[in-house]
Amino acid sequence: MDNLPAFKDVAASERANLFVRKLRLCAVICDFSEGSGNDREKEIKRQTLLELVDYVNSAKQPFAEHIMPEVVSMVSANIFRPLPTRSRDAPFDPEEDEPILEAAWPHLHIVYEFFLRFVVSGSTEAKVARKYIDTTLITRFLELFDSEDPRERDYLKTILHRIYGKFMPHRAFIRKAISNVFYRFIYETERHNGVAELLEILGSIINGFALPLKDEHKQFLSRALIPLHKPAGGAIQQYHQQLSYCITQYLEKDPKLADVILKGLIKYWPHTNSQKEVMFLNELEELLELTQSTEFAKVAEPLFRLIARCINSPHFQVAERALFLWNNEYIVSLMAKSRDVILPVLYPALENNTTKHWNSTVHGLTFNVQKLFMDMDARLWEECAQRHKLQAEKNASAAAARKQKWAELERQVAQRS
Repeated sequence: MDNLPAFKDVAASERANLFVRKLRLCAVICDFSEGSGNDREKEIKRQTLLELVDYVNSAKQPFAEHIMPEVVSMVSANIFRPLPTRSRDAPFDPEEDEPILEAAWPHLHIVYEFFLRFVVSGSTEAKVARKYIDTTLITRFLELFDSEDPRERDYLKTILHRIYGKFMPHRAFIRKAISNVFYRFIYETERHNGVAELLEILGSIINGFALPLKDEHKQFLSRALIPLHKPAGGAIQQYHQQLSYCITQYLEKDPKLADVILKGLIKYWPHTNSQKEVMFLNELEELLELTQSTEFAKVAEPLFRLIARCINSPHFQVAERALFLWNNEYIVSLMAKSRDVILPVLYPALENNTTKHWNSTVHGLTFNVQKLFMDMDARLWEECAQRHKLQAEKNASAAAARKQKWAELERQVAQRS
């Protein structure tokens, strides 16, 4: 590998040809494995890549079309490679494991910087470049989001977002390709390192959706985003914050989507993972703050059956977080409008907590909620209390009859033997 002259040392008319020669030099891949040597070649390539970045930054004239395939070829040669894989028996856990960092990062990060500068450059004309930065390249680019190296995912996120902004004809394809990544993650692998970064891009994209929302955008919400609540707690923990932001963006755009979103949250509500339940309760509060009373009324009964179960959870953090919903004035105002539906569902759970829950903080919070409902509607509270008392007597009577029946059966069996 030989050093090429600097751009400043050649005539202006020769710089475009020198740019192509430097691109071809940088398409040669250096071996960064331990003990590989070749330090001189690596330094030549590193310096050449930095020169390419400066050249793109300082370009005044539009890039000629014959340069585009050379750029794509050099970038592709460097970034598209097999990602390191782990055994299926020992998947990567971001909380416990150190990520596998890319050994070739001294070159790779400059290649990404070059590609980013090239995409955003005013000298790169979208109409010409989109023939080469095409759907095939975008599909392969999306596959790299599964890299364990957070530095690489950060560049990928920024570049894909810029491609989305610059190449309008590719926008629908990019959204569809991202949804395909999500489908594979949700329904097949439940393993992907770049879901959070893809959701960050989507958060910005959703923010720019025009109103009224297209059916295609609503389908993306119901088919790709809401089912992202399905994966196990360890997986969802890595991207829940970004997912929650995307969904609240939808709700801010169109309050009528509250029905679909809340029913989706109910559908994927965890039953055995307390940490995930607390996450969902946090998200639920954010969503309810954006929900209008007409939409709230549609889901009040199934939603509060779920909340009643959370209130009775033996895990005190789940019970506590559910009871904290009553600290939110707006949510309490929604409950007040639908109290005829909510209180009959909640009353047994509240009563059960006062006598059976082990945690004193949960006892105190439960008492506060009971007092709030008593002050809100004393007549309805009394009705629910009477109904609960009758039901308790009925249950006790049924239990006694069942016990008596078993005793009679045992007596008959004893007589026969």
